[in-house]
Amino acid sequence: MTDKLAINGGTPQISAGSVLPSPPTTALDEQYVLASLRGSKHAWGDNCTLLENEWAQWNGNNYCSALTSGTSALHMALVACGMRAGDEILTPAYSWTSSASCILHGNGIPVFVDIDPVWANIDPAKIEAAITPKTKGILVVHLHGVPADLDPIFEIAKKHNLFVVEDACQAHGAKYKGKKVGTMGHASAFSLNQNKMFSAGEGGLFVADDESTFQRGRSLVLFGDFAIRGEEQDGDRAHGLGIMCRYNDLSAAYARAQLTQLDDGISHARAMFMILRKELADLPGLILPVEPEWADENAYNFVCHVDPKALNYDGPVNYLREAVVGALLAEGVPVSVWQRRILPEIAAIKSRNAYGNGSPWRESGSTVSYDPAQFPNALYHSASYFIISGLRRPNPLSLANDISAAVRKVWDNFDQLDIEELAKNADVSIYERGWEPHEGEMEKAPETVTA
Repeated sequence: MTDKLAINGGTPQISAGSVLPSPPTTALDEQYVLASLRGSKHAWGDNCTLLENEWAQWNGNNYCSALTSGTSALHMALVACGMRAGDEILTPAYSWTSSASCILHGNGIPVFVDIDPVWANIDPAKIEAAITPKTKGILVVHLHGVPADLDPIFEIAKKHNLFVVEDACQAHGAKYKGKKVGTMGHASAFSLNQNKMFSAGEGGLFVADDESTFQRGRSLVLFGDFAIRGEEQDGDRAHGLGIMCRYNDLSAAYARAQLTQLDDGISHARAMFMILRKELADLPGLILPVEPEWADENAYNFVCHVDPKALNYDGPVNYLREAVVGALLAEGVPVSVWQRRILPEIAAIKSRNAYGNGSPWRESGSTVSYDPAQFPNALYHSASYFIISGLRRPNPLSLANDISAAVRKVWDNFDQLDIEELAKNADVSIYERGWEPHEGEMEKAPETVTA
């Protein structure tokens, strides 16, 4: 291959079509789905119940409810734990929008906590400062398939009488000190979205180990008017506020087939992670993801950061990141930036107006601040990271070697990049942050952002 970068007219290191989509469709997938299609139950059917039982057994939970999405499962988990309108729920400042919108769905108030700068999970050391008399729970996100540091979080929750919900939507099979995520909180949620390690196109799984907690949450699965007055689980639950979020048999059949392959899929992805870590460890200015001592990651996302100082670049870090992403894409590397905004910058939250007329902040009298400058680690993470994808079945381990070679090509020819021009010409969504650094955004990385 030529040393001329593909973004400047050279030949891409990885040819088009080399990276295969995941998950692969197997004969078992087709068998299960066709059997469901040829059956008579296309709404709730036997596959739904079987999926609930099989996931509970695989993950180690007592109870499971199969739902339409991970967002629905998160909403259900919060209701299961007793969240009421106006309650404040702590959650990390950087995550997918569902980690905050599920709180708003129950008319709760999301209160954000900055993330740790290495793994981008909620920073336990910053939780207590966010607790107020209105705080009722902590929604912990195991982001990118890496478990948050749960022991100090549970200690804080116990001290302040708070419930803990695990958002494990990206973390199927990940373990915290030997225990699978989704088995330690008061309730937990998983996603079955197409890009997840356990995929069924779309769907969600709500789990809990206490029966009363589970039944309280599961009351949302059908419309609220199915509840019988006087027989509510908690005595004061409003009637008519349930949501129709139960799963369907076709998708459940697909999920059941995929579940049989999940262990192998995680092992394969972890092996590809190991190859990248070994082959790219010596590149200056490329901060690779590390597995924390307390965790077994499920290898969901290979999250890298750029280090401007090591690359002798003194401009905005997001300019550097976009130039690197553009160059890697041109070389055929499956690379992406998942979220360029932190949650306090999302329009509905920033404007404090999720439902109109200032709801739900107006009704609760909440004065919580969403100034992004309060979350410097989250801001820096969102401006400096990128994700290398393609590290799952059916792609062979050799693809990790090919990706490594492409990344090295970009780094070896870094002087060919016109960073400012590439950044300004990057094709980014109108929903993503503009190119100028946000007011209060860190110009340099936190000292703890290291490999």
